[in-house]
Amino acid sequence: MRIDLVPVGELEDGVVGTSREVLRERYGVEVVTRSSVAVPDQAYDRSSGQYNAERIIDVAESVGHGDKNLAVTDVDIFYRQRNFVFGLAYLDGRGCVVSTNRLRMTADGGHEEDDGETFFDRVRKEVVHEVGHTLGLRHCDKDTCVMSFSPTVREVDQKYERPCRGCSRDV
Repeated sequence: MRIDLVPVGELEDGVVGTSREVLRERYGVEVVTRSSVAVPDQAYDRSSGQYNAERIIDVAESVGHGDKNLAVTDVDIFYRQRNFVFGLAYLDGRGCVVSTNRLRMTADGGHEEDDGETFFDRVRKEVVHEVGHTLGLRHCDKDTCVMSFSPTVREVDQKYERPCRGCSRDV
């Protein structure tokens, strides 16, 4: 299986490499990094001041030619009634997106984390999580499973970087 990694917009140094590395480690897949593309203007929602995650997935699917296509972006994204999301994927679909925008927040919702290690740990977990959905994994009830639902960085921090035993059997 091949996953095409599509950088959308400007990304912090190391985000693409970290994403590529964790996909190879956790899923044993070939990863092809595509050239960076601009954040699509039509994805911007004036009322929220954010970008529609579904439109960013559309970009990944149009640019990427892999079995799965992962967009990674630094813009703040939302999905339907959720005021923000760290990422979005279609269950068993071809495309997904991870946003690094809010992964720098402190666990109490404050300003940016100073610890680069924490940031990259979160990026790795969210990449594994969203690609896991494209591979058919649903949200897991175990707080430490990478497939658990994480509405805040506090929950992201509690997770391991890999699926639990039950979820691993489904991949």
